[in-house]
Amino acid sequence: MNKFIPVYVIVLFMSKTVKAKKKPLLSFELEGGVLWQSRNEIQVPNEEAASRISLLDPLGKGPLPVGRFYASWNINPNHAIRLLFAPLQVSQSKSMDDTIVFDNKTFGVGTEIDFTYKFNSYRLGYSYRLLNLEKLKGRIGFTAKIRDARVTLENNNNKGEITDLGFVPLLYLYLDYNFYGDFYLLFDFNGLAGGPGRAFDVALKLKYDLNQDFSFTAGYRTIEGGVDVSSVYNFAWLHYAVISVIYNY
Repeated sequence: MNKFIPVYVIVLFMSKTVKAKKKPLLSFELEGGVLWQSRNEIQVPNEEAASRISLLDPLGKGPLPVGRFYASWNINPNHAIRLLFAPLQVSQSKSMDDTIVFDNKTFGVGTEIDFTYKFNSYRLGYSYRLLNLEKLKGRIGFTAKIRDARVTLENNNNKGEITDLGFVPLLYLYLDYNFYGDFYLLFDFNGLAGGPGRAFDVALKLKYDLNQDFSFTAGYRTIEGGVDVSSVYNFAWLHYAVISVIYNY
């Protein structure tokens, strides 16, 4: 029997190693894709004298390239922290058919205007494992979002600009359904509505675990929201087709 002891020890060690890897301490996800705009309206200031502009015309409906990066720390099976960096900036020049009044600056008919739309998102989130079934996992938590936004209209004579660097608290919900083998259906929700504005970031993705270190996802993401206050009116609805690679450590 002694000659089987080394084999038993190796198998036992490998099984413990595999089990440990199933609950990674750290996860990193790089997501890329393209977006389309179905709505992006802005008015600065939010009063009758200013023009309400649709940025779909000068910036285009898409597709536009996008990307984001996640870093997650699984403190233990129940508690996790996630960081997100999601940059977005689009610039385009176009001559408009109507006079535009933006940020108390007037841009005449036919003049070429440089349009810039920036909406960077930085987030720190906490989640708690609320559901732990064999095939279905669920988490609930909250996200602290820093919104770094800017809209600029500029030509040789004028420059109108609105900037917004602010904090937004969001509810976080997550579902992970293992429907077949190494395939999973993921639902990821961040959102808040109420007061003068709202913000939603919702994704539905298919995930495949290549092995215990790498996974791949593909799916749809939508971002919708905006604000309606005296200084600015801005609402946008964006649609993403995305793929990502996940590394578990």
